[in-house]
Amino acid sequence: MQLSLTLIIIIITAITSFIAFSNQTVMEYLIFYPPAVTNRNQWYRFITCGFIHADIAHLAFNMITLYFFGPALETFFGLYFEGAAKTLYLIFYASSLFVSLLPTYLKNKNNARYSSLGASGAVSAVIFATIFYSPLSKVGILFLPEMPGFIFGPIYLIITAVMAKRGRDNINHSAHLWGGIYGIVFFTVACFAFSDFNPLTNFVDQVKSYFH
Repeated sequence: MQLSLTLIIIIITAITSFIAFSNQTVMEYLIFYPPAVTNRNQWYRFITCGFIHADIAHLAFNMITLYFFGPALETFFGLYFEGAAKTLYLIFYASSLFVSLLPTYLKNKNNARYSSLGASGAVSAVIFATIFYSPLSKVGILFLPEMPGFIFGPIYLIITAVMAKRGRDNINHSAHLWGGIYGIVFFTVACFAFSDFNPLTNFVDQVKSYFH
C-alpha cells in the first residue's frame, strides 16, 4: 500500500520531533531562531522548525489535525492537478512553513531571546485550503465547536489575530494567522494556474446553497 504524502510528512515529523526531545543539539540546530537567519544566513530554519515540536502534546495536536485535513486536500490535488499533484502538495506544505514565519522573522530578526518551532503554520494552511475548497464541511477546534468551515474560518482568524497582537503566551499565533491566509492564496493561484477549477465560484456557490 502506497503511503500518502500527508502520512509521510507526519511520520518524518514525529521521528524528528522525538529525536529532538532528547537531543538538545538537534533541537538547537533545527529550531527557528531569527538571529541565526540574519547573521548566519541559516534560512533552512524556516523549514526545519516545522519538523520539531515543544512536547508530545504539541506534536500530537498538529499531526492529528494534519491527518484529518491533509488527505482530503491531497485527494483534491490529485483530481485537478494530475501529474503535478504531488509536487504541488510538497511545495505547498514547505512554502507554508516559510511564508507563515516571515512576519515573525521581520519582527524578531535581531531578537536573541526569540525562537519558534512546530508545524502550526503549515497545518493552518492545509486547514484553510480545505475549508476554501469545501466551505460547508464541519470544522471545530479546541475552544470553537463544530460549524461550517466558511463560518469557522473568519472567527478563527479574528481570534488568532487578536491573540497575536496581545502576545501574552508562548504560542506563535502569527504563524497560524498567516499560514491560514497563505493556504487560501496558494490554493487559489494553483487552481487558476494548473486546472480549470474556479475556487472562487465554487466557494460562493456552496455558501449560497447553505442559505437556500
